[in-house]
Amino acid sequence: MNATRLSIAILILRVGLGGFLLLWSIDKLVAPEGAVAIHQFFYHVSITTKIAYVIGVFELLLSLAIMTGFLKTYSYGLGLLLHASSTIASYQQLLSPFGGNHLFIAGIPVLAGFIALFLIRRQDTVWTVDGIFRK
Repeated sequence: MNATRLSIAILILRVGLGGFLLLWSIDKLVAPEGAVAIHQFFYHVSITTKIAYVIGVFELLLSLAIMTGFLKTYSYGLGLLLHASSTIASYQQLLSPFGGNHLFIAGIPVLAGFIALFLIRRQDTVWTVDGIFRK
């Protein structure tokens, strides 16, 4: 694969995964009561709507960092850890994926994408904030 195609492929992966995380962060900002319920059910942690907003802003900043290739080791790694923890928290739904839980299956290829992006982060040098500042 030539360098241009690899750069485009990584860009698509980066923007897609960052966009996925961006939608979850916007959901926390638009409907924080949903985040409160999710944290209680899946993580067994009680949070307030104010905490949901804080988490939403943090995830929003993280998703933008991922989409722009800013501080790649940290942002890609944190995105991976964040998604891995949510995938692990929903393991019961993944063990019974059909019927009402079929949407949880999508978390597996997203997790694979985050792992791949983290592993190839050093090849992600074009069209990134890090790449712009490195010049």
